[in-house]
Amino acid sequence: MLDGYDTLITTIALGAILAYSFHVVLMAGQLSLGQAGFASLAAYVSTLVVPTEPIAGSISPVIVGLPVGALVGAAAAFVVGLPVLRLRGVFLAIATIAFGEMVRVFMTNAEWTNGALGMRVEKWVTFDFAWIVVAALAYLFWRLGPSRTGRAFAAVREDELAASAMGVDVVRTRMASFIASGAIAGVYGVMFAYFFGRITPATFDFGLTVDGLVTAVLGGYLVFFGPVLGAGFLTAVPEVQTALGLEAGWIHPLVTGLLLLAVILFLPGGLSTLFARFRPKPARPEGDDAALDGLAPLPAKGEPIAAIRGLGKAYGAVRAVREIDLEIRSGDVLGVIGPNGAGKTTLINMISGLEPPTSGEGDVLGVALGSRPHRFAQAGVSRTFQHSKLFDRLTVLDNVLVGTHPVSRSTYLRRLLWLPSARRDERRALALAWAQLRRVGLDDRAHVRPGALSYGDQRRLEIARALASHPTLLILDEPAAGMNHVEAAELADLIRGLAEDGITVLLIEHNVKMVLATCTRLVVLNFGAVIAAGEPREVAADPQVIEAYLGTEDAEESEHV
Repeated sequence: MLDGYDTLITTIALGAILAYSFHVVLMAGQLSLGQAGFASLAAYVSTLVVPTEPIAGSISPVIVGLPVGALVGAAAAFVVGLPVLRLRGVFLAIATIAFGEMVRVFMTNAEWTNGALGMRVEKWVTFDFAWIVVAALAYLFWRLGPSRTGRAFAAVREDELAASAMGVDVVRTRMASFIASGAIAGVYGVMFAYFFGRITPATFDFGLTVDGLVTAVLGGYLVFFGPVLGAGFLTAVPEVQTALGLEAGWIHPLVTGLLLLAVILFLPGGLSTLFARFRPKPARPEGDDAALDGLAPLPAKGEPIAAIRGLGKAYGAVRAVREIDLEIRSGDVLGVIGPNGAGKTTLINMISGLEPPTSGEGDVLGVALGSRPHRFAQAGVSRTFQHSKLFDRLTVLDNVLVGTHPVSRSTYLRRLLWLPSARRDERRALALAWAQLRRVGLDDRAHVRPGALSYGDQRRLEIARALASHPTLLILDEPAAGMNHVEAAELADLIRGLAEDGITVLLIEHNVKMVLATCTRLVVLNFGAVIAAGEPREVAADPQVIEAYLGTEDAEESEHV
Protein backbone atom coordinates (compact mmCIF):
# COMPACT_ATOMS: atom_id res chain seq x y z
CA MET A 1 0.00 0.00 0.00
CA LEU A 2 2.94 2.30 0.65
CA ASP A 3 4.81 1.40 -2.51
CA GLY A 4 6.21 4.52 -4.09
CA TYR A 5 5.63 6.61 -0.94
CA ASP A 6 8.47 5.28 1.22
CA THR A 7 10.70 8.29 0.59
CA LEU A 8 7.89 10.78 1.23
CA ILE A 9 6.82 9.11 4.47
CA THR A 10 10.41 8.90 5.71
CA THR A 11 11.01 12.55 4.80
CA ILE A 12 8.03 13.52 6.95
CA ALA A 13 9.51 11.53 9.83
CA LEU A 14 12.91 13.19 9.47
CA GLY A 15 11.26 16.61 9.31
CA ALA A 16 9.38 15.81 12.52
CA ILE A 17 12.59 14.71 14.29
CA LEU A 18 14.32 17.96 13.33
CA ALA A 19 11.25 19.95 14.42
CA TYR A 20 11.29 18.25 17.83
CA SER A 21 14.77 19.72 18.41
CA PHE A 22 13.18 23.17 18.04
CA HIS A 23 9.99 22.15 19.84
CA VAL A 24 11.79 21.50 23.12
CA VAL A 25 13.49 24.91 23.24
CA LEU A 26 10.30 26.71 22.17
CA MET A 27 8.54 24.98 25.08
CA ALA A 28 10.96 26.80 27.39
CA GLY A 29 10.71 30.10 25.50
CA GLN A 30 14.16 29.96 23.90
CA LEU A 31 15.07 30.79 20.31
CA SER A 32 18.04 28.54 19.58
CA LEU A 33 19.15 28.19 15.95
CA GLY A 34 22.26 26.05 16.34
CA GLN A 35 20.61 22.70 15.60
CA ALA A 36 22.29 22.36 12.19
CA GLY A 37 25.68 22.48 13.92
CA PHE A 38 24.69 19.82 16.47
CA ALA A 39 23.31 17.61 13.69
CA SER A 40 26.46 18.00 11.59
CA LEU A 41 28.78 17.07 14.45
CA ALA A 42 26.68 14.02 15.32
CA ALA A 43 26.42 12.85 11.71
CA TYR A 44 30.17 12.93 11.12
CA VAL A 45 31.10 11.38 14.47
CA SER A 46 28.56 8.59 13.98
CA THR A 47 30.42 7.40 10.88
CA LEU A 48 33.29 6.42 13.18
CA VAL A 49 31.17 3.97 15.20
CA VAL A 50 28.34 2.70 12.99
CA PRO A 51 29.14 -0.83 11.70
CA THR A 52 29.21 -1.49 7.97
CA GLU A 53 27.05 -4.62 8.30
CA PRO A 54 23.65 -5.26 9.96
CA ILE A 55 23.80 -6.34 13.60
CA ALA A 56 22.82 -9.98 14.19
CA GLY A 57 22.08 -10.27 10.51
CA SER A 58 18.97 -8.04 10.44
CA ILE A 59 19.15 -5.13 12.91
CA SER A 60 20.01 -1.77 11.38
CA PRO A 61 23.53 -0.70 12.47
CA VAL A 62 22.21 2.85 12.84
CA ILE A 63 20.96 1.76 16.24
CA VAL A 64 24.59 2.07 17.38
CA GLY A 65 24.91 5.57 15.95
CA LEU A 66 21.78 7.04 17.51
CA PRO A 67 22.96 7.11 21.16
CA VAL A 68 26.37 8.33 20.02
CA GLY A 69 24.77 11.10 17.95
CA ALA A 70 22.50 12.08 20.86
CA LEU A 71 25.47 12.17 23.24
CA VAL A 72 27.58 14.26 20.83
CA GLY A 73 24.71 16.71 20.26
CA ALA A 74 23.95 16.99 23.98
CA ALA A 75 27.63 17.51 24.90
CA ALA A 76 28.05 20.18 22.24
CA ALA A 77 24.86 21.90 23.41
CA PHE A 78 26.11 21.93 27.00
CA VAL A 79 29.44 23.45 26.04
CA VAL A 80 27.82 26.06 23.79
CA GLY A 81 25.06 26.73 26.31
CA LEU A 82 27.41 27.71 29.14
CA PRO A 83 28.19 31.11 27.57
CA VAL A 84 25.26 31.72 25.19
CA LEU A 85 22.36 30.97 27.56
CA ARG A 86 23.13 34.21 29.32
CA LEU A 87 21.60 35.84 26.24
CA ARG A 88 17.94 36.29 25.40
CA GLY A 89 15.79 36.52 22.27
CA VAL A 90 17.46 37.62 19.07
CA PHE A 91 20.91 37.71 20.69
CA LEU A 92 20.64 34.04 21.62
CA ALA A 93 19.49 33.26 18.06
CA ILE A 94 22.45 35.11 16.53
CA ALA A 95 24.95 33.40 18.84
CA THR A 96 23.64 29.93 18.00
CA ILE A 97 23.55 30.70 14.28
CA ALA A 98 27.21 31.65 14.57
CA PHE A 99 27.94 28.27 16.19
CA GLY A 100 26.25 26.43 13.32
CA GLU A 101 28.28 28.34 10.76
CA MET A 102 31.50 27.68 12.66
CA VAL A 103 30.81 23.95 12.56
CA ARG A 104 30.06 24.09 8.82
CA VAL A 105 33.31 25.94 8.07
CA PHE A 106 35.29 23.55 10.27
CA MET A 107 33.83 20.46 8.57
CA THR A 108 34.50 21.98 5.15
CA ASN A 109 38.20 22.41 5.93
CA ALA A 110 38.84 19.24 7.95
CA GLU A 111 40.67 16.39 6.25
CA TRP A 112 38.94 13.52 8.08
CA THR A 113 35.54 14.70 6.79
CA ASN A 114 36.75 14.76 3.18
CA GLY A 115 36.09 18.50 3.09
CA ALA A 116 33.39 19.94 0.86
CA LEU A 117 33.07 16.65 -1.06
CA GLY A 118 31.66 14.96 2.01
CA MET A 119 31.37 11.27 2.82
CA ARG A 120 29.30 8.41 1.50
CA VAL A 121 27.65 5.93 3.87
CA GLU A 122 25.23 3.06 3.53
CA LYS A 123 21.49 3.78 3.48
CA TRP A 124 20.40 1.96 6.60
CA VAL A 125 17.36 4.08 7.60
CA THR A 126 13.97 2.82 6.38
CA PHE A 127 10.58 4.45 6.81
CA ASP A 128 9.55 2.07 9.62
CA PHE A 129 12.83 2.69 11.50
CA ALA A 130 12.36 6.47 11.12
CA TRP A 131 8.81 6.35 12.45
CA ILE A 132 9.85 4.26 15.43
CA VAL A 133 12.20 7.11 16.37
CA VAL A 134 9.40 9.66 15.85
CA ALA A 135 7.07 7.58 18.03
CA ALA A 136 9.71 7.43 20.77
CA LEU A 137 10.13 11.22 20.71
CA ALA A 138 6.38 11.78 20.71
CA TYR A 139 6.09 9.50 23.74
CA LEU A 140 8.81 11.42 25.59
CA PHE A 141 7.02 14.73 25.00
CA TRP A 142 3.59 13.28 25.77
CA ARG A 143 4.80 12.22 29.21
CA LEU A 144 6.68 15.49 29.71
CA GLY A 145 3.70 17.84 29.33
CA PRO A 146 1.74 17.21 32.57
CA SER A 147 4.83 16.57 34.70
CA ARG A 148 6.53 18.91 37.16
CA THR A 149 9.35 19.38 34.64
CA GLY A 150 6.90 20.18 31.85
CA ARG A 151 5.21 22.81 34.02
CA ALA A 152 8.62 24.33 34.76
CA PHE A 153 9.31 24.60 31.02
CA ALA A 154 5.95 26.32 30.49
CA ALA A 155 6.49 28.72 33.40
CA VAL A 156 9.93 29.76 32.12
CA ARG A 157 8.43 30.31 28.67
CA GLU A 158 5.67 32.54 30.04
CA ASP A 159 7.61 34.64 32.56
CA GLU A 160 11.09 33.85 33.86
CA LEU A 161 10.82 36.26 36.81
CA ALA A 162 7.54 34.78 38.05
CA ALA A 163 8.85 31.24 37.44
CA SER A 164 11.91 31.86 39.59
CA ALA A 165 9.73 33.31 42.35
CA MET A 166 7.70 30.07 42.25
CA GLY A 167 10.83 28.00 42.91
CA VAL A 168 11.75 27.06 39.34
CA ASP A 169 15.50 27.05 38.69
CA VAL A 170 15.38 29.08 35.47
CA VAL A 171 19.04 28.57 34.58
CA ARG A 172 18.85 24.79 34.95
CA THR A 173 15.54 24.61 33.08
CA ARG A 174 16.87 26.61 30.13
CA MET A 175 20.01 24.47 30.03
CA ALA A 176 17.94 21.26 30.17
CA SER A 177 15.89 22.36 27.16
CA PHE A 178 19.06 23.36 25.30
CA ILE A 179 20.77 20.02 25.96
CA ALA A 180 17.64 18.10 24.95
CA SER A 181 17.53 20.12 21.74
CA GLY A 182 21.15 19.24 21.00
CA ALA A 183 20.51 15.54 21.66
CA ILE A 184 17.49 15.41 19.33
CA ALA A 185 19.35 17.36 16.65
CA GLY A 186 22.16 14.81 16.98
CA VAL A 187 19.68 11.98 16.41
CA TYR A 188 18.39 13.82 13.35
CA GLY A 189 21.90 14.20 11.95
CA VAL A 190 22.56 10.46 12.19
CA MET A 191 19.15 9.58 10.71
CA PHE A 192 19.61 12.03 7.85
CA ALA A 193 23.07 10.74 6.97
CA TYR A 194 22.05 7.09 6.88
CA PHE A 195 18.85 7.75 4.97
CA PHE A 196 20.29 9.78 2.10
CA GLY A 197 23.66 7.97 2.16
CA ARG A 198 25.79 11.09 1.89
CA ILE A 199 27.05 13.79 4.26
CA THR A 200 28.42 17.14 3.16
CA PRO A 201 28.98 20.28 5.24
CA ALA A 202 26.63 22.17 2.93
CA THR A 203 23.80 19.81 3.91
CA PHE A 204 23.73 21.23 7.42
CA ASP A 205 23.51 24.90 6.53
CA PHE A 206 21.29 27.74 7.69
CA GLY A 207 18.56 26.64 5.30
CA LEU A 208 18.16 23.43 7.31
CA THR A 209 17.74 25.51 10.47
CA VAL A 210 15.03 27.61 8.86
CA ASP A 211 13.17 24.51 7.68
CA GLY A 212 13.21 23.02 11.19
CA LEU A 213 12.10 26.24 12.84
CA VAL A 214 9.25 26.79 10.37
CA THR A 215 8.06 23.21 10.86
CA ALA A 216 8.12 23.53 14.65
CA VAL A 217 6.35 26.91 14.67
CA LEU A 218 3.73 25.75 12.18
CA GLY A 219 3.01 22.58 14.14
CA GLY A 220 3.09 24.39 17.48
CA TYR A 221 4.14 23.38 20.97
CA LEU A 222 0.75 23.09 22.70
CA VAL A 223 0.44 19.36 22.00
CA PHE A 224 3.15 16.72 21.89
CA PHE A 225 2.54 15.83 18.25
CA GLY A 226 2.87 19.40 16.96
CA PRO A 227 6.13 18.69 15.06
CA VAL A 228 4.49 15.76 13.25
CA LEU A 229 1.62 18.04 12.22
CA GLY A 230 4.03 20.67 10.91
CA ALA A 231 6.21 18.16 9.05
CA GLY A 232 3.25 16.45 7.43
CA PHE A 233 1.67 19.72 6.38
CA LEU A 234 4.82 21.25 4.89
CA THR A 235 5.83 18.05 3.12
CA ALA A 236 2.38 17.82 1.56
CA VAL A 237 2.65 21.31 -0.01
CA PRO A 238 5.12 20.38 -2.81
CA GLU A 239 3.20 17.12 -3.41
CA VAL A 240 -0.03 19.04 -3.92
CA GLN A 241 1.86 21.51 -6.10
CA THR A 242 3.13 18.66 -8.31
CA ALA A 243 -0.31 17.06 -8.49
CA LEU A 244 -1.74 20.38 -9.70
CA GLY A 245 1.00 20.69 -12.32
CA LEU A 246 2.48 23.84 -10.79
CA GLU A 247 6.19 23.48 -11.43
CA ALA A 248 7.35 27.06 -10.77
CA GLY A 249 10.09 27.05 -8.12
CA TRP A 250 8.81 30.16 -6.38
CA ILE A 251 5.45 28.64 -5.44
CA HIS A 252 6.73 26.42 -2.62
CA PRO A 253 8.56 29.15 -0.64
CA LEU A 254 5.66 31.55 -1.26
CA VAL A 255 3.06 29.12 0.08
CA THR A 256 5.30 28.21 3.02
CA GLY A 257 5.79 31.88 3.89
CA LEU A 258 2.07 32.61 3.67
CA LEU A 259 1.26 29.63 5.90
CA LEU A 260 3.78 30.74 8.48
CA LEU A 261 2.40 34.28 8.44
CA ALA A 262 -1.17 33.00 8.82
CA VAL A 263 -0.17 30.83 11.79
CA ILE A 264 1.62 33.69 13.53
CA LEU A 265 -1.37 36.03 13.04
CA PHE A 266 -4.28 33.70 13.69
CA LEU A 267 -2.91 30.60 15.46
CA PRO A 268 0.02 31.75 17.65
CA GLY A 269 0.24 28.27 19.12
CA GLY A 270 0.51 26.66 15.66
CA LEU A 271 -1.76 23.98 14.25
CA SER A 272 -1.70 22.33 17.67
CA THR A 273 -3.99 25.13 18.87
CA LEU A 274 -6.85 23.47 16.98
CA PHE A 275 -6.39 20.30 19.04
CA ALA A 276 -5.64 22.00 22.36
CA ARG A 277 -9.12 23.55 22.33
CA PHE A 278 -10.69 20.12 22.76
CA ARG A 279 -9.03 19.36 26.05
CA PRO A 280 -11.63 18.36 28.66
CA LYS A 281 -12.31 20.54 31.66
CA PRO A 282 -10.24 19.48 34.69
CA ALA A 283 -12.14 17.50 37.30
CA ARG A 284 -11.53 18.29 40.94
CA PRO A 285 -10.21 15.28 42.87
CA GLU A 286 -12.06 14.10 45.93
CA GLY A 287 -10.61 14.97 49.31
CA ASP A 288 -8.36 17.81 48.13
CA ASP A 289 -7.97 19.02 51.72
CA ALA A 290 -6.02 15.83 52.47
CA ALA A 291 -3.20 17.21 50.33
CA LEU A 292 -2.38 19.63 53.13
CA ASP A 293 -1.89 16.85 55.68
CA GLY A 294 1.44 15.60 54.34
CA LEU A 295 3.11 19.01 54.19
CA ALA A 296 5.89 20.07 56.56
CA PRO A 297 4.66 21.90 59.67
CA LEU A 298 5.10 25.66 59.80
CA PRO A 299 7.37 27.23 62.46
CA ALA A 300 5.91 27.82 65.91
CA LYS A 301 4.53 31.28 66.56
CA GLY A 302 7.24 33.76 67.52
CA GLU A 303 10.18 31.94 65.94
CA PRO A 304 12.50 34.27 63.98
CA ILE A 305 12.34 33.58 60.25
CA ALA A 306 14.14 36.65 58.86
CA ALA A 307 16.82 38.95 60.25
CA ILE A 308 18.11 41.90 58.23
CA ARG A 309 20.81 44.35 59.28
CA GLY A 310 21.87 47.54 57.50
CA LEU A 311 20.18 46.54 54.26
CA GLY A 312 20.70 48.95 51.38
CA LYS A 313 20.18 49.09 47.61
CA ALA A 314 21.69 51.68 45.31
CA TYR A 315 21.22 52.17 41.57
CA GLY A 316 24.24 54.25 40.74
CA ALA A 317 23.88 57.48 42.70
CA VAL A 318 20.25 56.74 43.61
CA ARG A 319 19.79 55.02 46.97
CA ALA A 320 16.43 53.25 46.83
CA VAL A 321 16.82 51.55 50.24
CA ARG A 322 19.16 52.62 53.02
CA GLU A 323 20.26 51.09 56.33
CA ILE A 324 17.15 49.02 57.08
CA ASP A 325 17.10 46.75 60.10
CA LEU A 326 14.19 44.34 60.17
CA GLU A 327 13.19 41.21 62.01
CA ILE A 328 10.25 39.02 61.03
CA ARG A 329 8.86 36.38 63.37
CA SER A 330 6.53 33.52 62.62
CA GLY A 331 2.90 34.51 62.95
CA ASP A 332 3.48 38.19 62.10
CA VAL A 333 1.29 40.06 59.68
CA LEU A 334 3.82 42.77 58.95
CA GLY A 335 2.62 45.75 56.96
CA VAL A 336 5.04 47.95 55.00
CA ILE A 337 3.59 51.28 53.93
CA GLY A 338 4.91 54.55 52.58
CA PRO A 339 4.54 56.93 49.67
CA ASN A 340 5.26 55.87 46.10
CA GLY A 341 8.99 55.60 45.54
CA ALA A 342 9.71 54.95 49.21
CA GLY A 343 11.54 51.69 48.42
CA LYS A 344 8.88 49.18 49.49
CA THR A 345 8.97 46.95 46.41
CA THR A 346 12.77 47.14 46.27
CA LEU A 347 12.86 45.92 49.87
CA ILE A 348 10.71 42.85 49.24
CA ASN A 349 12.55 42.14 46.00
CA MET A 350 15.73 41.79 48.05
CA ILE A 351 13.96 39.68 50.68
CA SER A 352 12.67 37.30 47.98
CA GLY A 353 15.94 37.17 46.01
CA LEU A 354 14.90 39.11 42.92
CA GLU A 355 17.35 41.93 43.71
CA PRO A 356 20.80 41.57 45.30
CA PRO A 357 21.52 44.11 48.05
CA THR A 358 24.43 46.51 47.64
CA SER A 359 25.01 46.78 51.39
CA GLY A 360 24.01 45.08 54.59
CA GLU A 361 23.47 41.43 55.38
CA GLY A 362 20.83 39.04 56.57
CA ASP A 363 19.01 35.84 55.84
CA VAL A 364 15.45 34.67 55.29
CA LEU A 365 14.61 31.14 56.43
CA GLY A 366 18.31 30.35 56.43
CA VAL A 367 18.96 31.63 52.89
CA ALA A 368 21.45 34.48 52.67
CA LEU A 369 20.31 37.66 50.95
CA GLY A 370 21.70 37.86 47.44
CA SER A 371 21.05 34.19 46.66
CA ARG A 372 19.11 33.21 43.56
CA PRO A 373 15.32 33.62 43.90
CA HIS A 374 14.39 29.95 43.50
CA ARG A 375 16.40 29.17 46.65
CA PHE A 376 14.17 31.48 48.70
CA ALA A 377 11.07 29.87 47.20
CA GLN A 378 12.36 26.40 48.01
CA ALA A 379 13.07 27.51 51.59
CA GLY A 380 9.47 28.68 52.05
CA VAL A 381 9.18 32.23 50.69
CA SER A 382 6.40 32.91 48.20
CA ARG A 383 5.09 36.15 46.79
CA THR A 384 2.79 38.06 44.51
CA PHE A 385 3.78 41.04 42.38
CA GLN A 386 2.76 44.67 42.24
CA HIS A 387 1.84 44.22 38.59
CA SER A 388 0.26 40.81 38.14
CA LYS A 389 2.62 38.22 36.65
CA LEU A 390 0.32 35.36 35.74
CA PHE A 391 1.09 32.80 33.06
CA ASP A 392 -1.43 33.99 30.49
CA ARG A 393 -1.30 30.97 28.15
CA LEU A 394 -1.83 28.48 30.98
CA THR A 395 -5.19 27.76 32.57
CA VAL A 396 -6.07 28.94 36.06
CA LEU A 397 -5.43 25.44 37.42
CA ASP A 398 -2.09 25.12 35.62
CA ASN A 399 -1.00 28.49 37.03
CA VAL A 400 -1.57 27.21 40.54
CA LEU A 401 0.07 23.87 39.75
CA VAL A 402 3.27 25.77 38.93
CA GLY A 403 3.09 27.15 42.46
CA THR A 404 3.38 23.61 43.87
CA HIS A 405 6.89 23.30 42.39
CA PRO A 406 8.83 23.76 45.69
CA VAL A 407 6.75 21.16 47.57
CA SER A 408 6.44 18.51 44.86
CA ARG A 409 8.92 15.98 43.53
CA SER A 410 10.08 15.52 39.96
CA THR A 411 7.92 12.91 38.26
CA TYR A 412 9.08 12.88 34.64
CA LEU A 413 11.39 9.85 34.68
CA ARG A 414 8.89 7.91 36.78
CA ARG A 415 6.08 8.91 34.39
CA LEU A 416 8.06 7.40 31.52
CA LEU A 417 8.00 4.08 33.37
CA TRP A 418 4.37 4.48 34.53
CA LEU A 419 5.39 4.06 38.17
CA PRO A 420 2.54 4.38 40.71
CA SER A 421 4.60 6.81 42.80
CA ALA A 422 4.54 9.32 39.93
CA ARG A 423 0.74 9.19 39.79
CA ARG A 424 0.55 9.63 43.56
CA ASP A 425 2.80 12.69 43.49
CA GLU A 426 0.88 14.25 40.58
CA ARG A 427 -2.45 13.63 42.32
CA ARG A 428 -1.07 15.23 45.48
CA ALA A 429 0.07 18.34 43.57
CA LEU A 430 -3.29 18.51 41.81
CA ALA A 431 -5.19 18.22 45.08
CA LEU A 432 -3.03 20.94 46.64
CA ALA A 433 -3.73 23.26 43.71
CA TRP A 434 -7.48 22.64 43.93
CA ALA A 435 -7.41 23.29 47.68
CA GLN A 436 -5.85 26.73 47.15
CA LEU A 437 -8.26 27.61 44.35
CA ARG A 438 -11.15 26.74 46.64
CA ARG A 439 -9.52 28.79 49.40
CA VAL A 440 -9.68 31.95 47.26
CA GLY A 441 -13.03 31.11 45.64
CA LEU A 442 -11.83 30.35 42.10
CA ASP A 443 -12.36 26.58 41.93
CA ASP A 444 -15.25 27.05 39.49
CA ARG A 445 -12.96 28.91 37.03
CA ALA A 446 -10.13 26.37 36.98
CA HIS A 447 -10.47 25.63 33.25
CA VAL A 448 -10.29 29.21 31.95
CA ARG A 449 -7.24 31.34 31.25
CA PRO A 450 -6.31 34.31 33.46
CA GLY A 451 -7.32 36.80 30.76
CA ALA A 452 -10.95 35.72 31.21
CA LEU A 453 -10.92 36.71 34.90
CA SER A 454 -11.73 40.10 36.38
CA TYR A 455 -8.83 42.10 37.75
CA GLY A 456 -9.79 41.24 41.32
CA ASP A 457 -9.97 37.54 40.49
CA GLN A 458 -6.55 37.74 38.84
CA ARG A 459 -5.13 39.10 42.09
CA ARG A 460 -6.78 36.23 43.97
CA LEU A 461 -5.37 33.74 41.48
CA GLU A 462 -1.88 35.08 42.09
CA ILE A 463 -2.39 34.59 45.83
CA ALA A 464 -3.62 31.02 45.24
CA ARG A 465 -0.52 30.30 43.16
CA ALA A 466 1.70 31.67 45.94
CA LEU A 467 -0.13 29.63 48.58
CA ALA A 468 0.29 26.42 46.58
CA SER A 469 3.96 26.32 47.61
CA HIS A 470 2.91 25.98 51.28
CA PRO A 471 4.94 29.07 52.23
CA THR A 472 6.27 29.95 55.63
CA LEU A 473 6.53 33.61 54.56
CA LEU A 474 3.98 35.00 52.10
CA ILE A 475 4.82 38.37 50.55
CA LEU A 476 1.88 40.31 49.09
CA ASP A 477 2.73 43.36 47.00
CA GLU A 478 -0.37 45.60 46.85
CA PRO A 479 -2.83 42.69 46.58
CA ALA A 480 -5.90 44.94 46.95
CA ALA A 481 -4.96 47.20 44.04
CA GLY A 482 -7.95 47.50 41.72
CA MET A 483 -10.37 45.90 44.19
CA ASN A 484 -13.53 47.56 45.47
CA HIS A 485 -14.18 47.86 49.20
CA VAL A 486 -16.13 44.59 49.34
CA GLU A 487 -13.35 42.64 47.63
CA ALA A 488 -10.74 44.34 49.82
CA ALA A 489 -12.68 43.31 52.95
CA GLU A 490 -12.82 39.71 51.73
CA LEU A 491 -9.08 39.83 51.08
CA ALA A 492 -8.46 41.13 54.59
CA ASP A 493 -10.45 38.19 55.97
CA LEU A 494 -8.37 35.82 53.86
CA ILE A 495 -5.11 37.30 55.18
CA ARG A 496 -6.28 37.01 58.76
CA GLY A 497 -7.24 33.39 58.08
CA LEU A 498 -3.77 32.69 56.67
CA ALA A 499 -2.19 34.15 59.81
CA GLU A 500 -4.40 31.92 61.96
CA ASP A 501 -3.15 28.94 59.95
CA GLY A 502 0.44 29.87 60.86
CA ILE A 503 1.53 31.59 57.65
CA THR A 504 3.63 34.71 58.18
CA VAL A 505 2.53 37.56 55.92
CA LEU A 506 4.53 40.56 54.70
CA LEU A 507 2.06 43.02 53.21
CA ILE A 508 2.64 46.10 51.08
CA GLU A 509 -0.59 48.00 50.63
CA HIS A 510 -1.91 51.55 50.10
CA ASN A 511 -5.32 50.74 51.58
CA VAL A 512 -4.62 52.13 55.05
CA LYS A 513 -7.94 50.97 56.50
CA MET A 514 -7.18 47.40 55.42
CA VAL A 515 -3.62 47.58 56.76
CA LEU A 516 -4.75 48.83 60.17
CA ALA A 517 -7.41 46.12 60.39
CA THR A 518 -5.14 43.29 59.27
CA CYS A 519 -1.53 43.81 60.39
CA THR A 520 -0.03 43.02 63.77
CA ARG A 521 3.02 45.24 63.12
CA LEU A 522 3.68 48.16 60.82
CA VAL A 523 6.82 49.57 59.21
CA VAL A 524 6.77 52.91 57.41
CA LEU A 525 9.34 53.79 54.75
CA ASN A 526 10.15 57.18 53.31
CA PHE A 527 12.98 57.85 50.86
CA GLY A 528 14.23 54.30 51.41
CA ALA A 529 14.60 54.57 55.19
CA VAL A 530 12.42 53.41 58.11
CA ILE A 531 10.77 56.38 59.79
CA ALA A 532 8.49 54.44 62.17
CA ALA A 533 7.82 50.87 63.26
CA GLY A 534 5.59 49.23 65.82
CA GLU A 535 1.95 48.56 66.63
CA PRO A 536 -0.28 49.79 63.75
CA ARG A 537 -2.40 52.32 65.66
CA GLU A 538 0.61 53.87 67.33
CA VAL A 539 2.50 54.11 64.06
CA ALA A 540 -0.51 55.66 62.31
CA ALA A 541 -0.64 58.35 65.00
CA ASP A 542 3.05 59.21 64.68
CA PRO A 543 3.39 62.85 63.51
CA GLN A 544 6.30 61.98 61.24
CA VAL A 545 4.19 59.30 59.50
CA ILE A 546 1.24 61.64 59.16
CA GLU A 547 3.41 64.30 57.57
CA ALA A 548 5.23 61.93 55.21
CA TYR A 549 2.40 59.62 54.17
CA LEU A 550 -1.04 59.78 55.73
CA GLY A 551 -1.57 63.48 55.22
CA THR A 552 -4.20 63.77 57.94
CA GLU A 553 -4.18 63.45 61.67
CA ASP A 554 -7.18 61.12 61.48
CA ALA A 555 -5.68 58.22 59.55
CA GLU A 556 -8.93 56.26 59.65
CA GLU A 557 -10.66 58.91 57.55
CA SER A 558 -8.43 58.02 54.60
CA GLU A 559 -8.81 54.56 53.11
CA HIS A 560 -6.40 54.87 50.17
CA VAL A 561 -3.39 57.15 50.41
